Amino acid sequence: MANVEHSGQAAGAFGAGTPQQTRARLRAARVGLWLVAAVLGVRQMAVVLGTPRGERLTDLETWVGPHGVLHVNGSLYDSTRFTGTPFAGLVLKPLTRAAEQALGWGWTFGTLLLVVALGLIAARALPQPVTRRSALLATPVAISLLMLSLPVRNALCLGQTSIIPVLLVLLGCFVVRGQRAGGLLTGLGAALQPTVLLFAPLLWCTGRRRAAATTAGTFAVCTLLAWAAMPHDSYTYWVHHVAGTGLGGKADDHTNQSLHGALLRLGLSGPLEIGLFLVLGAAVATAGLRRAIRYARDGQLLLAVAVTGCVAVAVSPTSWQHQLLWVLLAVVGRVGTRASDRYVWPVAVVLVMTLPATTMVPNMAVVEPLRDNLVLLAALAAATFVPFLSRTSSSYRAPVPTEYAPPVPTRRPYVPLLPFLRRVLTRPNVLLELLLIRVTYAAYSRVRLAATGEEGVAGRATAEHHGDQILGLERFLGIDIERGINRAVVEVGWLRGFFDFYYESFHFMVPLTVLAVLYRRRPVDYRWARSVLGFATFIALAGFWLYPLAPPRLMPHLGIIDTVHGVQDFSKPDYGTLTAVTNQYAAMPSLHFGWSLWCGLTIAVLAPRWWMKVLGLLHPLFTLSAIVATGNHWVLDALGGAAVVGAGFGLTHLVSGPRAVTRPHGGPHLPGGRVADGDTDEKTASVRHAVAPGTGERSKPTVRD
Repeated sequence: MANVEHSGQAAGAFGAGTPQQTRARLRAARVGLWLVAAVLGVRQMAVVLGTPRGERLTDLETWVGPHGVLHVNGSLYDSTRFTGTPFAGLVLKPLTRAAEQALGWGWTFGTLLLVVALGLIAARALPQPVTRRSALLATPVAISLLMLSLPVRNALCLGQTSIIPVLLVLLGCFVVRGQRAGGLLTGLGAALQPTVLLFAPLLWCTGRRRAAATTAGTFAVCTLLAWAAMPHDSYTYWVHHVAGTGLGGKADDHTNQSLHGALLRLGLSGPLEIGLFLVLGAAVATAGLRRAIRYARDGQLLLAVAVTGCVAVAVSPTSWQHQLLWVLLAVVGRVGTRASDRYVWPVAVVLVMTLPATTMVPNMAVVEPLRDNLVLLAALAAATFVPFLSRTSSSYRAPVPTEYAPPVPTRRPYVPLLPFLRRVLTRPNVLLELLLIRVTYAAYSRVRLAATGEEGVAGRATAEHHGDQILGLERFLGIDIERGINRAVVEVGWLRGFFDFYYESFHFMVPLTVLAVLYRRRPVDYRWARSVLGFATFIALAGFWLYPLAPPRLMPHLGIIDTVHGVQDFSKPDYGTLTAVTNQYAAMPSLHFGWSLWCGLTIAVLAPRWWMKVLGLLHPLFTLSAIVATGNHWVLDALGGAAVVGAGFGLTHLVSGPRAVTRPHGGPHLPGGRVADGDTDEKTASVRHAVAPGTGERSKPTVRD
């Protein structure tokens, strides 16, 4: 909220109307966000408690011994599943077997309360100044993000205590009074998670030397107390395992997001790996702590805490998924001099910390190092080189504002339904666009793959039954041409090769090219066209889910040849690498044709030359021919694709209003005879008078409804 509050859009949404209306909208938004946070909390608790016993709280369950919840006799580390410090084991030992039955409820509910407390403290610790709107809405937003984050979900499922050190540090820095009390809490956090000791230099160098000394002293006392009570376990943890190294899973597992784990995954081992880890760890610690000290002195203590936590993630020998919560706190940093750039860093952090790495990065061998170390890279970025703004910077409070087009008058009073979604004149941030496109496509692929209706033989029977329905309807309409066209194309080698190539190559290439050209040349039209494509794809997903349909090539009794993949075993078809990542029964509607139609109509509407418009309209025609000739779709699938694209255009118009007519090489005409130049640099996206090409005369403003 604090990062994007100056972008203008949110302010417009809440600020329109009288002060009473603004307050009412703010109250409604706050209530809605708290309801979302409550629902997420209930859902997380239901997921944990709904998991069968033996599969939930697995780390916690492994600590159960014959005389209590924890191994009173024998070592805590016999199973190597307990990765906490001996002091953590000493604190948990008072739990008895009498508490074992209620442990699931008590542990889960208690962890959720800790998450709520963490969100409350983080929201109140936002760097000043913070608007009243941000102060009211930040708390439920923070709690919701924490509930959604992978570290919290992982800690809840495993029964881990990794939320407690983060909470203790925040309590010590922002809640308790007095340096000794703050140092005591931070020291307790270090006794539970040794890398928290990195906060001692931060406290020392920012003038809180008594707190730093108390932190070190508390850590030493707690560790010695645990050593006196459990000398064997203490020796095992601190000496044999070198501060816990080797406990838990394998150090080279992708869930270990530390520099040590990354180097092991890269194939390094032995003294070379250890030496390189120590050198890199020292460099990251030095650079990160210097940045944290600078931000703390600048009045951004929460950001300083987040940066220090990111250093701890990187330099720890093992940083398991439930220990990565520090990275999410880095979302408070402000990056960018323009209001539109403020979204990039927080969106990237939230996506990395809430979505699996395979969603963020394609499952391809060439990007495997990036995918396996994604959270580590985010931590390193926050710790070492992301240029967070200083509070003394003029852009910290007043970034370059986003330019909006004036509202376009419409014939219908209810259009647009969401008037605060104003037309932005400047080009969107390319990094943010790439992030959202990747995540959106990954979500689309997963939903499309899951939308099979039923599994196995039953799912295939349902899809084939729907195929018979489509064939019957086409015969009634006299358009059952799939088999005839397929057989004719198979007989002509070059024609079959052309349609196979067109089907496989142009489905993604043309839409991406259209989006890239619009992004570079016509940013306002890019946003409009992107919205249309998004709505159409979303509606198509509902079709895949509700009506699984076998394409002609998967209807055994039709004898249609799969020209792209060859003859198939219908009980177990093989499409190469796509077999496991595609749903072959997601045929209605045809997005092959739908996306091509979107390309054709977008080019026809926006292209400045008639021959460009013709070429654009030929693309859906060739695509229709290809999907029918190769046996991949029914003719009615193409009609379904056309329907969802039409719905996409209609919804875009309904939600955000009409599109302004654009010049061939300029931006949209605006009221008053002005034109937003979509071809200028986004920093200076100027608004100038429209001149009719080749005439030198001023053109009249034109608007489409």
